[in-house]
Amino acid sequence: MRAGKDLIGKAIISVSDGRNLGTVKDLYLDRNLYWLAGIYLGSEGLFSRKANVISREEVVLFGLDVILVKDSAVIAEKDAVENAADWIRLDKLKGRAVDTDGGTKVGTIGDVYLDDEGRIVSFGLARTYVEGPIAERGAIIREVVVDTGAEDGAMTIDMAKAERQNPVNDN
Repeated sequence: MRAGKDLIGKAIISVSDGRNLGTVKDLYLDRNLYWLAGIYLGSEGLFSRKANVISREEVVLFGLDVILVKDSAVIAEKDAVENAADWIRLDKLKGRAVDTDGGTKVGTIGDVYLDDEGRIVSFGLARTYVEGPIAERGAIIREVVVDTGAEDGAMTIDMAKAERQNPVNDN
């Protein structure tokens, strides 16, 4: 398991010809916050900025030092990728409020933790407003999320489940 922030700045290398395609500028997550959906490489263009991305399906390996992709032709404009309009940049997710159904403020999102395939396992909290197990762990597992906050901007969690969760930062 690794933090999303640890992928930022990694080189992206094509397996087919060994070309360096650039570096990870940010990550895109799917709307429901289950998967890393794509890698953001930055924007091009003087007047109409086009976001360049690589879909998760094109990634062969999230390595320790580099990210390996299938070939050099995997870079696409975000607008040309199916469902990419629904993707959420990690940078925009950071700071999202986390609360309970009852309105108790739990904290704010600081990062995501991913497994080797790009699945979101848990969310690191940048700030916590509660005491107890959640504050001690500094993270919540994906399974306790009731609402991702796509509509109202605040993620809702099941507090009882979150307090019983297994530690996620003990690697």
